[in-house]
Amino acid sequence: MLQSAAFILAVLLARFAPFSLTPLSFSLLVGVFAAAFSHLAGQARWWVPIQFIFAPAQVTMLTLEVPPTLYLVIFLVLLVVYWSTFRTQVPLYLSSNKVWQALETLLPAPATGGGAGFRFMDIGSGIGGVLAHLARVRPDGEYHGVEIAPLPFLWSWLRLRLKPNCRVRWGSLWDCDLSHHDVVFAYLSPVPMAELWEKARREMKPGSLFISNTFAVPEFPPQKTVQVDDLHHSLLYIWRM
Repeated sequence: MLQSAAFILAVLLARFAPFSLTPLSFSLLVGVFAAAFSHLAGQARWWVPIQFIFAPAQVTMLTLEVPPTLYLVIFLVLLVVYWSTFRTQVPLYLSSNKVWQALETLLPAPATGGGAGFRFMDIGSGIGGVLAHLARVRPDGEYHGVEIAPLPFLWSWLRLRLKPNCRVRWGSLWDCDLSHHDVVFAYLSPVPMAELWEKARREMKPGSLFISNTFAVPEFPPQKTVQVDDLHHSLLYIWRM
């Protein structure tokens, strides 16, 4: 809608301009209007450059005469990577190595006397980096992940298939049962956090840990936070259930 409004305004201005506009200069004008509309509409800051570059990118790609099949291939790749992001509002975020190391310190202490180890769940496990790392440094645990996007799931399944203490399945986080896990980790987005918190409170057992990377639960402050010294200055929010 913002792009359409920018296009219409640019057409009106171009009609009354004392000089003619080239396709590229016209697209840049559309981009300026679209970026301004994006800012006025209160969209996230990262939308502004996207709105600006959209029309010029179209003109540039048409000038290059890129084969149409390339667009289809790119679309299909993005589809299997991001899948239902348009519906869930949860894109693919990858935790940093330093977040993995911080999670090590939050895992339950090793069981004494050869007792049963702990169970860890990564909801929205992406390409399996968290699970692979923790399974290597703490082999006494049992690690589970759930991922709905096909390509990240396939990648993580291939990555973890030879690790006997790791299991990852293809599916929605809303369908997984959290009641058997001692630690539940999530790196999602702000959108599902309130609903996810209610699911965690219903299902997780007393004494277990719920950990969210970067995204807090509205109106429920964490009992503990861990600042991670990585590129994004990640913050782990921790609740004892």
